[in-house]
Amino acid sequence: MALFKPKMRIGKMIDITPEMLDSVGIRALLLDIDNTMTTHNNPLPAEGVQEWIDRMKSLGYKLIVVSNNNGRRVRLFSQLVGLEFEGSAKKPLPVGFRRACKRLGVTPKQAAVVGDQIFTDIMGGNLLGAYTVMTEVYEPESRAFFKFKRACERFIMKFWRD
Repeated sequence: MALFKPKMRIGKMIDITPEMLDSVGIRALLLDIDNTMTTHNNPLPAEGVQEWIDRMKSLGYKLIVVSNNNGRRVRLFSQLVGLEFEGSAKKPLPVGFRRACKRLGVTPKQAAVVGDQIFTDIMGGNLLGAYTVMTEVYEPESRAFFKFKRACERFIMKFWRD
């Protein structure tokens, strides 16, 4: 079950503080988009996200978007918030995360994968050997596939011990 368990759970991405990151040696953040920085398929960041990104960058943290979404969606959102990106990342496979670390010049141990889904973000980050941070969703998805996946996640979470 350790493969599916994040190192940290948090409300929203913007609740991550420099103190939290520094305490575990994190220098780079690999960020999901949908339900991590905004609602699913929303072209605009959620309230406070742009300010948080700007602050983290000003403090020297390296940030990059890593998403399974298609290139256009990822490119437009990333450009809007001023971040580099890895689209079509094939999460949970670590390949997209590895490319992101290489682009940022960090090792997986210096990176945190931040996202809302166990079977993509958390599992992929754990396979990579990165620190993993699971956020709460902004808005539950309505499609049957996501509802099924969220039900499976809730089942797995019952076995977590903090």
